[in-house]
Amino acid sequence: MKTLKHISILTLLLLMLGCNASPQPIDYGSDGCSYCKMTIVDKTHAAEIVTKKNKAYKFDATECMVNFMEEFESSEIELYLSNNYSEPGTLIDAKKATFLISKNIPSPMGAFLSAFEKKTDAENVQADKEGDLYSWEELLSHLKE
Repeated sequence: MKTLKHISILTLLLLMLGCNASPQPIDYGSDGCSYCKMTIVDKTHAAEIVTKKNKAYKFDATECMVNFMEEFESSEIELYLSNNYSEPGTLIDAKKATFLISKNIPSPMGAFLSAFEKKTDAENVQADKEGDLYSWEELLSHLKE
């Protein structure tokens, strides 16, 4: 009986640990965008949604992720991630990021949208490349216009 109890506890712990939502690596040049189906190759603009059930949806650009969000209730999503323009290939929390829309920085889907982990990095790039800065909420409102 003790063995059955131990197995039950171990199984429950494994299930709980296995359900933690976490980013999944993007296989550049192989993974396809969940929204537009293009192959993801750009390490500065890719994005990812991870649901509470730990299902990852990968995107070639943050604008694809925003468009794809309409497929879900926000309560189903655990993580919104965008690649950090300052560190290509590094996913950051999109809700905490600063976004720059600059006609001088092309993105895969033509929205000229880049994400930055640090607002100061975004401001420095903006000083050189021009454009407008947005928080996550401001970006969502802007893209719906």
